[in-house]
Amino acid sequence: MSRTRTALLAALVLVAGASGTAVAANPAADAGIAAIPCSVDYKVQNQWDTGFTAAVTVTNNSAAKSSWAVKWSYAGNQKVTSGWNAKISQSGTAVTAANETYNGSLPTGSSVSFGFNASYSGTNALPTAFTLDGVTCNVDDGSGGGGGGGGTDPGTRVDNPYAGAKVYVNPEWSAKAAAETGGSRISNQPTGVWLDRIAAINGVNGGMGLRAHLDAALAQKGSGEEVVQLVVYDLPGRDCAALASNGELGPTEIGRYESEFIDPIAAILADSKYASLRIVTTIEIDSLPNLVTNTGGKATATPQCDTMLANGNYVKGVGYALNKLGAIPNVYNYIDAGHHGWLGWDDNFAPSANLFYQAANAEGATVDDVAGFITNTANYSALKENNFTINDSVNGVSVRQSKWVDWNRYVDELSYAQAFRSQLVSVGFNSGIGMLIDTSRNGWGGSARPTGPGATTSVDTYVDGGRYDRRIQVGNWCNQSGAGLGERPQAAPATGIDAYVWMKPPGESDGSSTAIANDEGKGFDRMCDPTYTGNARNGNNMSGALPNAPLSGHWFSAQFQQLMANAYPPL
Repeated sequence: MSRTRTALLAALVLVAGASGTAVAANPAADAGIAAIPCSVDYKVQNQWDTGFTAAVTVTNNSAAKSSWAVKWSYAGNQKVTSGWNAKISQSGTAVTAANETYNGSLPTGSSVSFGFNASYSGTNALPTAFTLDGVTCNVDDGSGGGGGGGGTDPGTRVDNPYAGAKVYVNPEWSAKAAAETGGSRISNQPTGVWLDRIAAINGVNGGMGLRAHLDAALAQKGSGEEVVQLVVYDLPGRDCAALASNGELGPTEIGRYESEFIDPIAAILADSKYASLRIVTTIEIDSLPNLVTNTGGKATATPQCDTMLANGNYVKGVGYALNKLGAIPNVYNYIDAGHHGWLGWDDNFAPSANLFYQAANAEGATVDDVAGFITNTANYSALKENNFTINDSVNGVSVRQSKWVDWNRYVDELSYAQAFRSQLVSVGFNSGIGMLIDTSRNGWGGSARPTGPGATTSVDTYVDGGRYDRRIQVGNWCNQSGAGLGERPQAAPATGIDAYVWMKPPGESDGSSTAIANDEGKGFDRMCDPTYTGNARNGNNMSGALPNAPLSGHWFSAQFQQLMANAYPPL
C-alpha cells in the first residue's frame, strides 16, 4: 500500500516545552520511490537540571540495510552517559549510534528505535541535522514530488505501534500531576486511560469519556503518528482474588459485558474519525492469570476464582473483546500477562501461555487479533536486577533457593517478558508479537537502592542485600511503601519489547487502606491495609502498603510524592 507523501522538512521544528521534540517527517513513498531518503525523530522524553533522557526513531526509505549508523552533533556540552538498543559513542560533540547485533536489519520503509541518557549544563539545544550511513535525513533528495499530509495511511498495520509515534498524554492525569509540588517534571508523560466500568465510556462525574480522549489525541497528534493507550477492564466477576479491584458486573453477566461495555467501545474506536490513531488496548488485567494460580484446590485459591474458571466467562469475555476490537484495523490488542512474581514459576509459566492461547481463539477471536502482551501492569516488579542472576549460587546454594526468589525461574520483568514471549510463540501465537512492560512504579530508587550485591554469608543475605525491589514479599501489590517511578515510556527498548509504558498512571491508588463506601463496585482488600499480616498469596507477610490510601483509581498525593522521590532513573 502506498503512503501519502509527506511535505518537505528542510529543518527540524522544536516543539515548545520542557520535553522538546525534534520533529522529522514520516516516510513518503510513491511507487516505491522515497522523496526523503530517511527520517529521524529525536525526542527529549525527560529533562532535569543536569541531564536528560532521549528517544530516537530512524526510518529508512532507501535500499534495505543489514547494518546502520545514525550520526548527529550537539551545539552544547551534552554527553551521552548510557544507551539502549544501539551502540552509542561520542567524540567531542559528534555522536554515532550504530546497530546492535540483533537489530541491524533495516528494510525499506521500516523503523528502528533506540534511546539514551545524557548529561548537560546550560542549554540543551536539540540537534539540527542527522545522517543515516552518511545520507542526510529529513531533507527531500529530489527523487519525488508532490506534497500534503503525513503519517501512515489509515488501515496500514505496523509491527510495533509505538515505533516512530508520540503517545497520548492524558490531560486529566497531567493536570493532577502538574498540581503536585515537583509534578511538572513528569506531567508530560503518556499514561493509560482506564475504562474500568460502563460509565467510563461516556465519562464519570463530568470527566472525559472515550470520545473526548480520542478527540484530544487527534489534537495532540498533528501530522505525525500518535498512540492512545486504553485499559479495557470490566469483566464479569472481575479480579476474583483482590477485592480492591472488584468490578460492577456479577460472575454471570457476560451478556452485559459484551453488549454494554465491549460493543460501545468497539463502535467508538471504529469511527473513521479516529482511523489515523494507533489505539493500543490492554485487555483485562489480572483475569486470566487468576485462573491459573488461584483455583483448583491450591492454597491460594478463592471460591470466586473457582467460579470464574467453571463458568468460563473470563475466557469468553477476553475472546469477545479480542474479536470485536481486533477487527478494527488501527487497534492493537495486548493481553495482560501478570508479572514474573506471579507466573514465573514452572507450575504457572507454560499453563498460562496455553490458557492465553485458548482465550485468543474463543468467541470468534484468532491469534491475529493479538498484537502482543503486557506484563507488570499496575505492579512493582523491578525491570532488571543487576546485582544477582538466577544462575548465581552462594556457598553452593542456588539463588533460586533464596526466600525472595523461592524457586522462581525469573528475578525481574525484562527476563520474564522476553522468555514468556518465546513461550507464547511456541504455543501458537504469531512470531511478530511484542511485549509491553509497565514501568510506572518499578524504579525502586532513592537511598534504599542497593549499589552492589549483598554479603555472601548466605544466599538470603546475598539476594536481599542486592535486590532493587524492596517489597517485603513479591506477592505484595497494593500501594507499596518505598516504590519509585521506573524507566520513562520509550519505544523498542530491548529485544522483543515493543515499549516500556506507564499504563498505570502514577499517583492513582491501588485500593483503600480501610473500607470506604462507594458506588464503583470496589471492595476493601486487607492487602491495602498496612497493619495486615498477609495470606497464602504473599507468604503470610506484612502487606507493605502505604496508610491513608483512597479507593483504587483515586488520586493519592502521598504515593505520588514518594514515587517521584524514589524514581530511578532519578528525576
